[in-house]
Amino acid sequence: MPHTQTLAPLIDLTRDFDAALVPLRRHLHAHPELGFEEHETAAFIEANLEALGLHPRRVAGTGVIADVVGALPGPTVAYRADIDALPIQDAKRDVPYASTRPGVAHLCGHDAHTAVGLGVARRLVEARGRLRGTVRVFFQPNEEGTPSGAPRMIEAGVLDGVTAVYGIHVDPTLDAGRYGLIEGPVTASCDRFDAVVRGPSTVHSARPHLGVDTVWLATAFAQHLYTLAGRVTDARLPAVLTACRFEAGEAYNVIPQTVRFGGTLRCLDASTRAEMHAAMDAAAAGFAAMHGADVRVDFHDGAPPVINDAALFEYAVGAITEARGADALHVFTLPSMGAEDFAYYTERVPGLFVRVGTRSSARTAHPVHDALFDLDETALGPAARLMADLVMGRG
Repeated sequence: MPHTQTLAPLIDLTRDFDAALVPLRRHLHAHPELGFEEHETAAFIEANLEALGLHPRRVAGTGVIADVVGALPGPTVAYRADIDALPIQDAKRDVPYASTRPGVAHLCGHDAHTAVGLGVARRLVEARGRLRGTVRVFFQPNEEGTPSGAPRMIEAGVLDGVTAVYGIHVDPTLDAGRYGLIEGPVTASCDRFDAVVRGPSTVHSARPHLGVDTVWLATAFAQHLYTLAGRVTDARLPAVLTACRFEAGEAYNVIPQTVRFGGTLRCLDASTRAEMHAAMDAAAAGFAAMHGADVRVDFHDGAPPVINDAALFEYAVGAITEARGADALHVFTLPSMGAEDFAYYTERVPGLFVRVGTRSSARTAHPVHDALFDLDETALGPAARLMADLVMGRG
């Protein structure tokens, strides 16, 4: 059941803007919820948006949308924040905002993303008299899961009439006050795969020649899959295949009938992704025919690559440099092979995804998903001001 304190707005229009975002982030950090279970989080977001005079609506279960309509005519653009936490135990014990929920924690910065999103909404409300058009600020559930929340938000109409979409991700590799950008692919696609090797029956470990040694076959098949990238695909186009789990038998003297393993496939372009899928299927068929076993690969398609629109990239580079100086901008030379479901939005409309530096010490340098992950909260206010300015077209 929701705690009553999660329904009370914490946004304070009389407080200094930067300082006002810190209690929002800390409250969210202390009360994390997993994907599509963010009921208290959604209610908290709604209460704070209502305190700004907005009229939020609930979509996709725990998603929240609020439109800030400007006084002047113009297009509709969107700003997205993700709201879900991870199923990891928070290892921080020396901060007052540590997770209060065992095994669940905001260790990817979505609490900060949500606080910044509420800050963007506040800035837009305060600037409504000079705002041209409409900014749709929306809060998306289940970025971490597969299938993720972005497709459900799109089905609910979050991109209807939208001409561009903006979003951020905290980045502990960049110092607080710096912003990272790259043109084109920002992240990779990420597909989960499950491979199954099944023989006619179990086999005694003393006589593997009398049946199918599924463990040997599965390991050989896994090794073969590792050879595909750069052999059946163009080596100049990255593809990363990683097996992360392996399930076989339990007895020491019985070769199991079935062995399963699985992992992820990550690519930066659609052609490489399709070639890898086809090659993995062909390899499964070949191994099956060669060894008299049932071998298959099941794919669970995840997010495509995030693509930063060239025009929006140039616009943001100029805006950041002009308003905050050249030192505030970090242009990445290589994309990340991680995944981010903001990609579903950039498939449909031009988008811009900005990395927000949050590092200022060893404590705030832990990578995302680390049990000790934390961030420099002085980055929240400037990030919200920057993104509000960008969506308003002022830089």
